[in-house]
This record gives sequence, C-alpha cells and structure tokens, in this order.
Amino acid sequence: MRLRNIPRAESVLANSEMVIKDERHFRGKWNSEIFHNNHPLHIEVGMGKGQFILTLAEQNPDINYIGIERYSSVLLRAVEKLEVTSDSSSEETVTLHLPNLRFICMDATDLPEVFAENEVSRIYLNFSDPWPKARHARRRLTSAEFFARYDKILIPDGTVEFKTDNRDLFDFSTEQLETSDIWKMTACTYDLHHDPAMNEGNVMTEYEEKFSSMKHPINKLIAARK
Repeated sequence: MRLRNIPRAESVLANSEMVIKDERHFRGKWNSEIFHNNHPLHIEVGMGKGQFILTLAEQNPDINYIGIERYSSVLLRAVEKLEVTSDSSSEETVTLHLPNLRFICMDATDLPEVFAENEVSRIYLNFSDPWPKARHARRRLTSAEFFARYDKILIPDGTVEFKTDNRDLFDFSTEQLETSDIWKMTACTYDLHHDPAMNEGNVMTEYEEKFSSMKHPINKLIAARK
C-alpha cells in the first residue's frame, strides 16, 4: 500500500517541541539533556499514529518514552493527537505536553547511532511491516540483524516486546530467537487477548484494535538475552 504524502507534515514536525530533530547529538545523554531525570528509557520502533506510546506515557510518568517513526506523514498523526480543544465553547487548541515523551522521525537501522550502550531498558515493536518477500527478510524488525542492533543499546536485563497479527512474521521472529546465541524468548502467546497472564495491562495499538475486532488472534513474544 502506498503511503499518502502530507505536504504540511515536515513543517509541523519541524515546529513541534515534542519532535527531536538532531537526535544523534543526544546519544548517551537522553535522560540528562532531554528528560532531566534518571528514569528508565523505553522506545517504540515503528510507532505509527502513536496511540500505544501516548497511552503508556500517560499511565507511567516515571518512565521516559521515545516513539520512533520513519515516515513524517505518519508521525504527524501522533503529534496531532496531542492537539486538543481548550474547552467546549472554543475552537482554540492547546498542546498536551507529556514531559516523559518525545518523538523521532528516523530509520530504525540508525538506532546504535542514536542510543548508546546500556541506554534503553525496553524496546516495543508493534505490528511491524512484515516485508513478506524472502529477499527483504533482513529488513524485518525481528530479524537477527535488527536484534544485533538492539543488543548494542539495551541494558543487560533489557527486553524486546513484539506484537503482530501476522502469523508468518511471528513464526519468522520465533525462529530467529530460537537459533540465536544471544537471545531467548521469555514469554510467547499466539492469542494474546485470551491469555490472562500476558494480556494483563495490555495497551492496544490502532492496528490491534482493528484486527482484534475482525477476530484476528494477536501474537506476542518477549525476548531477553540469555
């Protein structure tokens, strides 16, 4: 599916204080220079329209969150979610500022250039692009190549949480972990919403709401180092 370009996206993101523009400058300094605290740092790679990470940031003020999205026209939707009318009698909008949340428009291949060793506590991957053609397998966010990138930025007991409705992609992901010398699965389910233990506290993404309403089972795994 071709992504629709939104001409105003670039200017809106450039003027938003929630979007970090010179992200490589803050490598190793996200907490000290952006969040000004020592809270754990969680990132969502491929955040889409932002419902998941905005909800987490609201629920967990003692955790710092960074949402990463490659496409400016998609990230625009997340920024716009922070725009709300000031009251019912006015059309004036105000920006909801979550001090523990920032966004970056970047490609996930650059993660080790943006985050330092032991800087990130958790990585969320939600309904990632399946890249179905075999020749594109290395582009999948759960490929061995991407797990090598995650290994460079996660703290020793850091985790990767992955959700998808795409069974082929999920099977590929579990195979990547089962053959890894570094990673292991600490939890796995093929039907998240009917798994009481793993579904506890689950925050749904826009895609998750859509697919679950269509009775698609949601797969989830949690990975950590061996």
